[in-house]
Amino acid sequence: MASYKELIDQNRLPRHIAVIMDGNGRWAKRKGAMRIFGHKNAVQAVREVTEACGELGVKYLTLYAFSTENWGRPKDEVEGLMELLVSTLKQEIDRLMENQVRLITVGELSDLPKECQENLKWAIEQTRNNTGLTLNIALSYSGRWEIIQAVKSLVRDVQSGKIDEKDISDRLFENYLQAPGIPDPELLIRTSGEMRVSNFLLWQIAYTELYITPTLWPDFRKEHLYEAVWSYQQRERRFGKTSEQLNPVS
Repeated sequence: MASYKELIDQNRLPRHIAVIMDGNGRWAKRKGAMRIFGHKNAVQAVREVTEACGELGVKYLTLYAFSTENWGRPKDEVEGLMELLVSTLKQEIDRLMENQVRLITVGELSDLPKECQENLKWAIEQTRNNTGLTLNIALSYSGRWEIIQAVKSLVRDVQSGKIDEKDISDRLFENYLQAPGIPDPELLIRTSGEMRVSNFLLWQIAYTELYITPTLWPDFRKEHLYEAVWSYQQRERRFGKTSEQLNPVS
């Protein structure tokens, strides 16, 4: 069977793909191992999806790595995840540079351990001039948290007279989000078969196409990404309009 990559229309690629990387714990449980074993084996999935997006020409990839709610998980799992983040950044920096990947982050990074913060800053600085794929890692992040932070900043600017209340619009509000300038994702992939968005990019995914796969994240590979992109290209994106409005009969 031909790869889905061969079926993809290069002229209709999503500019921005977001991924809820789910299923690490269940994958480890099936192997009779601790949850952290699943997280460690998920690194290959991150690597392959990043490379696949870069090879296709996707401009932005956002990965949901750690939510604000994840702080409530068992202490040993959280500590293991933080240690894994540090070690992975060190191991992958050469690959990021080679593939011209620019790393950015969104989330309440001040909640992360100091070593994590320092390594993130180092990796972001190392890759900031890269011109290929922008890899956006969501850490200590939630969609509601992001919207609340944006509202607080907007209120402060209204109160200080920096902006006028009558000028508030969707476009203006987007400037107060965590990553202004990055387009909304056209495609959101969720692994493990769960049918929910889990407080991820709530403002940005208003018209995003959803792709749910039963594949657990540690098993996700380039071909799965290609299949998701191909599926996305089979859809008609109407943005509230009808098919007839988008494709009028002459």
